[in-house]
Amino acid sequence: MKETTAAILIIGDEILSGKTEEKNAKFLISELRDLGVSLRLILVISDDVDQIGAAIADLSKRFTYVFTSGGVGPTHDDVTLLGVCKAFGAEMHRHAELEAALRKYFGDKVQETHLRMADVPQGSTFITLPELRWPILSYQNVYIFPGVPEFFRQKFSAIKERFRASEFYLKLIFTKQDEFDIADHLTQVAKDYPQAAIGSYPVFDRDDYRVKVTIESKDKQVTENAFNMLISLFDSSHIVRCE
Repeated sequence: MKETTAAILIIGDEILSGKTEEKNAKFLISELRDLGVSLRLILVISDDVDQIGAAIADLSKRFTYVFTSGGVGPTHDDVTLLGVCKAFGAEMHRHAELEAALRKYFGDKVQETHLRMADVPQGSTFITLPELRWPILSYQNVYIFPGVPEFFRQKFSAIKERFRASEFYLKLIFTKQDEFDIADHLTQVAKDYPQAAIGSYPVFDRDDYRVKVTIESKDKQVTENAFNMLISLFDSSHIVRCE
């Protein structure tokens, strides 16, 4: 089974400078996890057309889905869509239906700055849903979202089910042993079950356990087998609990 992978591309000088707190990647991490999508990369870059174009061109080839955040709007630094054009060799054009919708919405108050929102890469796909005022724009496997967290969450939530993949299976072991004591066991199980991701996370602010071990796979039986093997290798008197 081919793994479904994703990358998140955060675009904005305001994020890199610390002027604005980044919230969309944090939201999307848990959403993609629940959907069974393997998030492989989070990249934060500036409002630079060449940099955006290079990043999108690279990520779209390497991952099943690319989700962008930020850089879509009417101001001079909203250049994400120009970056999409550069990535795919597309031309920017004014979409007639989107322009008509903007004119209808703003009426007599419509300005050129409003109509710029109808300028999109030629060949773009529009995802229109009744609950959304404005469509979601995508280009091939790249999904373009606004940077404002409220709008980002609303739009992603509206289409999230289209990304659903097979679920992750996860088992946990909490032990009082140190990582040094279990490192060889983890290596052995990781070698015997390469399909499973084995993680080890020490804690230093708790009295009930020292290390949390995670066993994760898309294959339920592999997860169970790797878990059982670790249980057999660990010192049972130090295992606090399993989940």
